[in-house]
Amino acid sequence: MSVSLEFLGGVREVTGSCILVQAGRTRFVVDCGMFQGGRESDRKNARRFPVPPSSIDFVLCTHAHIDHSGLLPKFVRDGYRGPVYATSATADLLRIMLPDSGHIQEREAEWRGRKRKRGGRKEFPPLYTEADALAVFPRLSPVGYGETVEPAPGVRATFLDAGHILGSAILSVAVRDGGRERTMVFTGDIGHRGLPIVRDPTPVERADAVVMESTYGNRVHKGMEDTVEEFVHAVTDTLFRKGGNVIIPAFAVGRTQDIIYLLADLTRQGRLSGLTVYIDSPLAAEATRITLRHPECFDRETLAMYEWREENPDALKVVVTRGVEDSMALNAMRGGGIILAGSGMCEAGRIKHHLKHNLWRKESTIVIVGFQAQGTLGRKIVDGARRVRIFGEEIAVAADVYTIGGLSAHADREDLLAWAGGYRARPEQVFVAHGEESVSAGFAGLLKERFGWNATVPYPRVPVEV
Repeated sequence: MSVSLEFLGGVREVTGSCILVQAGRTRFVVDCGMFQGGRESDRKNARRFPVPPSSIDFVLCTHAHIDHSGLLPKFVRDGYRGPVYATSATADLLRIMLPDSGHIQEREAEWRGRKRKRGGRKEFPPLYTEADALAVFPRLSPVGYGETVEPAPGVRATFLDAGHILGSAILSVAVRDGGRERTMVFTGDIGHRGLPIVRDPTPVERADAVVMESTYGNRVHKGMEDTVEEFVHAVTDTLFRKGGNVIIPAFAVGRTQDIIYLLADLTRQGRLSGLTVYIDSPLAAEATRITLRHPECFDRETLAMYEWREENPDALKVVVTRGVEDSMALNAMRGGGIILAGSGMCEAGRIKHHLKHNLWRKESTIVIVGFQAQGTLGRKIVDGARRVRIFGEEIAVAADVYTIGGLSAHADREDLLAWAGGYRARPEQVFVAHGEESVSAGFAGLLKERFGWNATVPYPRVPVEV
C-alpha cells in the first residue's frame, strides 16, 4: 500500500496546520487549522480544499488551538460528514473555541463589510459562522490518552500526551497492508518540559515516519527560575513602582490557566501579595472551568495547588468580566491591575482594546508569554515597533515590553531534541514542520547531525511518499 502526505499548511510557516494523508483507498486529515497573520492568511483560509471534503474518511485533531482546529467549521460546511477524533478535553475545548471563532469571523466580516460598502466595493461573507461551528459538534468523537481507535479498516490511531495544552496529543497512526504495517507519528505541538498543569510529553520509541514540529527549534527558553524572576519583576515594577497596568495577551486555552497558576503559586510562596487579576475573556473563563473538569490531565504539582486554592480562596483575587461594559471599564483603569485577554497573538478579541489604551503609557507593561507568528500585531510589538496600527489608529509603543519565553507552551530546541532522543530505532523518514522556514531547515540539519535522521522540510501542497 502506498501512503502519501500532503502538507496543506503549517509547513515552512507556523499556522494553518493540516496534513492530508492518502493510504490506499483511505483518506484522512491530521488537524484542520486556520492560518493567522496578515492578508495572505485570509486568502489561504478562503481557498478550496484540494479534494472534496466529502471524500475524507476521518479527521484526527491533535489539540484545540485555532491554528490546528480553526477551519473545521468550514470543512464541515463544505461537505465533510465523518468523525473528528480528539481527546475528551480537546473535544470539550472545541465546543467553546469554534463557536467563539465563528462569532469573531462574523463580527470582522460585518466590520469589513461596512468599510467596503462606504468605499463602493462588494461585501464578502464571513469565512464561516457560529452556526457552522455548531455543526462540528455531532462529528466530535472523544478518545482517552493511551486509547487506540480504528477509524477505518487497517488503520489504528493512538493518542499520547503531548504536554502542550490541556488535551493536546501526539498521534501514533499505524496503517496495515496485508502482513506489513507502517507507523507514522504526528507530534502536533510538543510541550515545554516543566510546564504548569499538564504532564511532560510522552516519549515515543519507534516509528517508520515522523512529522515533527519545530516552532522553537532554533532557541532555548529561559530556565523556569529566571523566567519567574523576570515575571515577578515585571509585575512588581509595574504595579508598585510605576503604578500602571500589566497587560498579558494570552491564549484563552493554556496560557491563561498557566498564568493564574503561576500567580497563585507566587502568592502561596509569599513572593507576591495583594494582586487582582482580571480575566477579560469569556472564552478563557469557560476554558478555565473546562480545565477544572479534566484532572486526568494534571500533574501532581497542579493537584496540590488546587487544594491550596480551595483552602485560601481570597489570597489571589481573580475577577472575571461578565460583559462588554465590564471590559470597557477596564480601559479606564489607570493602574493596579493585571489584565489577561485574548487573543494570544493580539490579532483579535478584547486584547486589542487594552493595547490601544495601554501601549502608549510609559507606566504600563506588556508581557508576551507565547509565540507570535510573522505578520501579527504581537510579532510587531515583540520586534520593537515604535508605532502600531490598532483599529485604524496609530498607537505609540511607550510601555515596557517583556517577552518571557520560559512560559511558552512550545518545546524549545533542547526539549525537541530530548523527545527525539527517546527513539530506540532511527525512523526511516522525518518531516520537519510547524516552524518558520529558516527555523525548520536549521532544525532538520540538527536532527541529521545529532541522530543521523533523514530529516527534510517538505513543501506546501507537494505530496511526499512514506
